[in-house]
Amino acid sequence: MADASAQTASGDGSPTEKKKLKRVMGPWLLLLFIVGDVLGTGIYALTGEVAGKVGGIAWLPFLIAFLLASVTACSYLELVTKYPKAAGAALYTHKAFGIHFLTFIVAFAVMSSGITSASTASRAFAENFVESFTAGNAPFLITLIGLAFITLVAAINIRGVAESVKMNVVLTCIELSGLVIIICIGAYALSGGQGDFAKAFEFKTTDGEGLWWPVIGATTLAFFAMVGFEDSVNMAEESKNPSRIFPKVLLAGLTITGIIYLLVSITAVALVPIDEISEGSTPLLKVVEAGAPWFPVSVFGLITMCAVANSALINMLMASRLLYGMSEENVLPSILGKILPNRRTPYVAIIFTTILAACLITFVGAVPALGGTTALLLLAVFAIVNVAVLVLRKDKVDHDHFTSPAFLPYIGAISCAFFVGPWTGRDSIEYLIAGALLAAGIVLWAGTLVYMKSKGEDVSHDDMSNLKQS
Repeated sequence: MADASAQTASGDGSPTEKKKLKRVMGPWLLLLFIVGDVLGTGIYALTGEVAGKVGGIAWLPFLIAFLLASVTACSYLELVTKYPKAAGAALYTHKAFGIHFLTFIVAFAVMSSGITSASTASRAFAENFVESFTAGNAPFLITLIGLAFITLVAAINIRGVAESVKMNVVLTCIELSGLVIIICIGAYALSGGQGDFAKAFEFKTTDGEGLWWPVIGATTLAFFAMVGFEDSVNMAEESKNPSRIFPKVLLAGLTITGIIYLLVSITAVALVPIDEISEGSTPLLKVVEAGAPWFPVSVFGLITMCAVANSALINMLMASRLLYGMSEENVLPSILGKILPNRRTPYVAIIFTTILAACLITFVGAVPALGGTTALLLLAVFAIVNVAVLVLRKDKVDHDHFTSPAFLPYIGAISCAFFVGPWTGRDSIEYLIAGALLAAGIVLWAGTLVYMKSKGEDVSHDDMSNLKQS
């Protein structure tokens, strides 16, 4: 039987079709979306912090984070090819457990992770802008630029997914160029006798501390650099034939970014002393200065700004599509599912998520804490998704889909749950921010029930009757 998503992708111009999101993403656009999202802010900002925890083997936490992400990606692939609809993890939770409260909290956690990541990127963009083009480091000016930037992202998002994807293509190419420059500079410098490749295999120990816990702590940081692959499943309704293209594209995107992360981290520790690279928020800039002092520093600064801008754009795209998808499933108010007739973008969801991001930029402002909170929330969600894929194995759909190897979801659920715990050395502020966000989510859940009932909208508690519609 033909995949229903393929029929929708044809775009027949019917009234029903015009009420749906526009399918514009083929394999190459989806690949660039994934690569751009995963590369994002993390590799540009966290390489030094990871090296500060474990020394020269900074590549090892990135490798572990890559493997952890790949295991969970297989669970996402089984579910997105089985149910190729917007809303991602929240949709899978809804179908697996049918509990409105749990679905709402998962949706809120994923949305919050996207918004905290976008807020992180917006503040990083503002800080780079202020440092590059003004004198000093004025907090008020950083906040103002961050707010202006997130508003611009919203405007691009509202205009249309095609425009957003085109912007993503440009920013991703610039972002990739920066990392390729780092790798090429490293190869040139090391071949010329600069640096010491052997440092990439040295472990930094403190007070007789063993290898295990420092690597685990560094992996919690490195994992923030690997998140982003999960955002793509929220774009399923804007992808062409998602059940067919997602497996190869998502796994290819993760592999490309994993290789880049390993090469960049090895280059960084080989060229720059650990004590130097672990200080400050621009570790890769120090690699450029050490390996190619003739290279214009301002150019690399602009590349970094494009990288964080891309992170903000992609995460705000994801967050708005998540809310749209959940409104379609009667988990959130129908107003969040409203789309512009011509642009076919979920404008109410875009405005709502932009307001939340602006609040975080204004009142939280701690970029490291927001980044860590993003990873913490997503790890908890990943654990649930890995369980959901096991629950939904008994459900059959009328089209072919990817199937994760039987043992991987178990490994994914256990490992993700492990990395959520405080024994990994997380900063307590991350738990405080996550707790505050989830508390706000519970309040919003109660308010959502009241609002939907006052509008006469049915609240979906069990979506099993809709399973065959995918």
